[in-house]
Amino acid sequence: MSEREYSAHSGLSRGAIQKARKASRLVVYSDGSINAAASDVRRGEMTDPDQQRRSTGGDAGFSGPADSSSYLKARTALTVYQAQDKQLGIQKKKGTLVDRARAEALVFRLARQERDTWVTWPNRVAALMAAEVALGVEKQTGTPVIIEAAILQRVLEAHVRQHLDDLADLRVSLG
Repeated sequence: MSEREYSAHSGLSRGAIQKARKASRLVVYSDGSINAAASDVRRGEMTDPDQQRRSTGGDAGFSGPADSSSYLKARTALTVYQAQDKQLGIQKKKGTLVDRARAEALVFRLARQERDTWVTWPNRVAALMAAEVALGVEKQTGTPVIIEAAILQRVLEAHVRQHLDDLADLRVSLG
């Protein structure tokens, strides 16, 4: 059988037949023709089963009990994971994605600053408020009135602390 005939017989390309001949995977008669039956057996013994399937367009190169669909599923899952990882990297670079721990720390710090501002607020405004209230009462009644700043400060502190206690029940969830 000639190389062309054996190529048609085996379903391999002529180039593959020539490579098999050079690698001594074919049984060749003294006149150069190919012994098809003996060459099929020798090629089967000497060629990797996965390589045989790939060369004939068989399954995607799996031998043994491995399930090709499980490999394809794993490969697809890996590809999806890599795409998502790249997408997250892009979002992080653009600034649309932030680190959760950093965001929580920032929210906590801002809440603490806000609380501290409110806790010190009565100390800062009590005297001014006492003077304004006293002036307003004096204008309406015509009688001079003195409002103790310390008393007003204690009243304001009590109400501010109650308000902050109410706000303390709020929980920020970034999940």
